[in-house]
Amino acid sequence: MSTWTPSAKLFDNLRYLLNEWDPIGVADLSQDEYDCMLAPLFQRLHRGTSRAEIGEFLWYELEDHFGLDPVGRGTDAMADRLMAWWSAVCPAPATGETPTT
Repeated sequence: MSTWTPSAKLFDNLRYLLNEWDPIGVADLSQDEYDCMLAPLFQRLHRGTSRAEIGEFLWYELEDHFGLDPVGRGTDAMADRLMAWWSAVCPAPATGETPTT
């Protein structure tokens, strides 16, 4: 079984979503500020991780990686948005099938 790798288009789409969320408020200055979350999010989404676990990951990243208080930063709303996006672009979790984008 080969290892799944997201396409450049998927990376760009996820980067766009994270920059639009922009919990730090620096996306206008640094387009790659949240790139540290790309691979871990793709791994979780591809595995079929739950919305709650995606929200916990975002919370953890804000608190432990970026040193921010996650309260009021919209982690739950962002988790919902990521799940909806992922369902639209790659609905089959970890089946080995190639994503449509």
